[in-house]
Amino acid sequence: MKRKEYNIVVKGHSNNLYGYAIKFLRDSEDAKDIVQDVFEKLWLNRTNVEFPKAKSWMFTTAHNAMINFSNKKGRTQLTDEIGQFEKGSVTPNSFESNQVVDRAVSILPPIQKSIILLRDLEGYSYKEIGDMLQLSDSQVKVYLFRARKKIKNQLKGLIELV
Repeated sequence: MKRKEYNIVVKGHSNNLYGYAIKFLRDSEDAKDIVQDVFEKLWLNRTNVEFPKAKSWMFTTAHNAMINFSNKKGRTQLTDEIGQFEKGSVTPNSFESNQVVDRAVSILPPIQKSIILLRDLEGYSYKEIGDMLQLSDSQVKVYLFRARKKIKNQLKGLIELV
C-alpha cells in the first residue's frame, strides 16, 4: 500500500473505526488510543496489507486490540455490572432507554459485543463482519442471534422488575 492509499483508507474509515471502538470500550480516550494504534500498525505494515483489504485488516486489528485491552484492564467492572443486573438493583426508571440497551450490550462476551456493534450499529454485512473477525458467515449469524437473545433476556428481566 502506498502513502496515498494509506491516507484514503484512514480518512475513509476513521469515523467508523472510532465509533466501533467507543461503543465497545465506552470510553472516548481509550477508543482514541486504540484507533491511533491501529493507524500506526497499518502504517508499519503497509507493505504487507493490500489496499482492498485494508478496511478488514483495520477492524480485525482494532477488535484484537480492544480484546487485549479489556483483558488487561480486568473484568472487575464487567463483574460489577452483571452483579447489579442479577441483584435487581438497577431499575428501568434510573436510566434512559438507550443507556439500558448500552448496558445490556456492554456485558456481552467480546465476540458477541463486536458482532452486535458492527452489524446493528455500524451496518456491516455478515460477510464484512466475517472478514473483519475471521469468522464464517454462519458463525457471525449464530453469534449475532445469541447476542440478541441475551440482550432481549436482560431487557425482559428489567421490565419484570417494574
